[in-house]
Amino acid sequence: MISSALRGTFAIVFVAGVFGVTVALVIFLLGKHSGAHINPAVTLAHALVKKIRTDKILPYLFFQALGAIVAAFTLRAFFLNRAVFPADLGSTELAPGVLPMLGIIYEAIGTFLLCSAALIATFYVKRPIRHASLVGGTLFVLILAVGEVTGASFNPARSIGPALSSGHWANIYVYLAGPFLGALLSAIPFRLAERNRELRAAQPPRQRHNI
Repeated sequence: MISSALRGTFAIVFVAGVFGVTVALVIFLLGKHSGAHINPAVTLAHALVKKIRTDKILPYLFFQALGAIVAAFTLRAFFLNRAVFPADLGSTELAPGVLPMLGIIYEAIGTFLLCSAALIATFYVKRPIRHASLVGGTLFVLILAVGEVTGASFNPARSIGPALSSGHWANIYVYLAGPFLGALLSAIPFRLAERNRELRAAQPPRQRHNI
């Protein structure tokens, strides 16, 4: 017999693997066409460091939310006539005993790391396979670390879609505040680094004096 603890470990590894591989594939296949922004938090981080045109921000956010909602209602339609009907339809929720403020902190830290990986890939990684591996691998590790505490959303659209289709809105603000806070924080070091680079570029070259 497989112990419940072992089954739980296998389940979280499986979920983390599915999410990580899916995100990596999307980035690899679509990154060169759209940047593969499938997460409003990642879009916000890129907007704050001026790596996305301002006129594209709202369309990105709209279609990210639309994609999540369509996916969630597709899942609802799939399970509608099934004997086993998951009432929450994949909604993110806090583990028993986890306070909402702690959930926001976990989601903010996780999103900070995920957005940082995405920004590092955007600034410094040129090959699509490495870009996809960095972001997908980061998400995999973060889900393993945080998944059993908050559900490891790090993505407002990913939480809103299932909440709409299932009506399971418990602590939804955790999955809005945490990711957007994490995205905001992730942009700060990149803005500072870019500002320092601009200042160095603006300085006149030093003159060499021969004695």
